[in-house]
Amino acid sequence: MSTVAPTAVASRAGVLADLIPASRTRDIALVAGGAVLTGLAAQLSVPVPGSPVPVTGQTFAALLVGTALGARRGFLSLALYTVLGMAGLPWFSGGTSGPGGSSFGYVLGMLAASAVVGALAKRGGDRSVLRTAGTMVVGSAVVYAIGVPYLALSAGMSASAAIAAGLVPFLLGDALKAALAMGALPGAWRLAGRRG
Repeated sequence: MSTVAPTAVASRAGVLADLIPASRTRDIALVAGGAVLTGLAAQLSVPVPGSPVPVTGQTFAALLVGTALGARRGFLSLALYTVLGMAGLPWFSGGTSGPGGSSFGYVLGMLAASAVVGALAKRGGDRSVLRTAGTMVVGSAVVYAIGVPYLALSAGMSASAAIAAGLVPFLLGDALKAALAMGALPGAWRLAGRRG
């Protein structure tokens, strides 16, 4: 019988994935699983009138993967997703593949954001509702900081047109995704504390 307090188990872990016993097999499975989750979520794709960028579940999955797996594994997972999609696996939004396209900058943004939110999660950025909200806002900002300029350049848009087409229509959806994360991630930590 262990005398370790339940919350001690959760507090020792840097990110949620660290609650699983460490092994190379675990890390490979988590990285591959995160890539698959992102690819599946990208198929939840709804066109936005006036924008070449659809609403997808892809960004939420990428931020969730980064937060749950941590900076290194989250980045590797999104790198695997990106490389396989560029190589022809049809799992970018709407079943597309290959490099380029006006929304590819968002994929690159998700790659960077996964590492950023993973680093924040390691510092406790997913342990409470407010911290999780902040982590998701920062992650979304990273995605847009890369995706919107890429959209402007690839589609020949002005900065204001790219913001209007590639940022503004997605803010409400991002708020809803952040709300989901605000319930799910701290809840997972509470559950882990009870099971520890």
